[in-house]
Amino acid sequence: MPTTKLKEYLNARGVAHAIIPHPLAFTATSVAGAAHIPGREMAKTVLVNMDGTLAMAVVPATRKVDLERLRQATGAGTVALAHEGEFIADFPECEPGAMPPFGNLYGMPVFVEPHLAEDDHIAFNAGSHTELISMAYKDFDRLVHPKLVDM
Repeated sequence: MPTTKLKEYLNARGVAHAIIPHPLAFTATSVAGAAHIPGREMAKTVLVNMDGTLAMAVVPATRKVDLERLRQATGAGTVALAHEGEFIADFPECEPGAMPPFGNLYGMPVFVEPHLAEDDHIAFNAGSHTELISMAYKDFDRLVHPKLVDM
């Protein structure tokens, strides 16, 4: 079941979305395959520590976050992958590694790789390793206000 927080948030704003169940999968590419979604259309949320502040870097499942490019594009002094212990308490309703890219709900900035913005829809983990949410990218953009960053 998707996180109640996210589901209520989308419903309260009248955002059309689909919940896509899939067999248990843990990596973004495995999730995309299990849900029959092209990897380039599946958004992978990666938690990063930017100058001591947690942020979300969102890239297609087929890509890795280039930390140096993210650092340069944002003007941060340092960017590193966040360790689970740094953020797990911020996502009590999510299974580890299945956080949705809604940093606005968790007080975190969100940086999105521009290729994800080129598609009409975005699909992402819904807080569990067995369900995705798919919705219009324009709605995601309107709600989250991510910064597009080539990373």
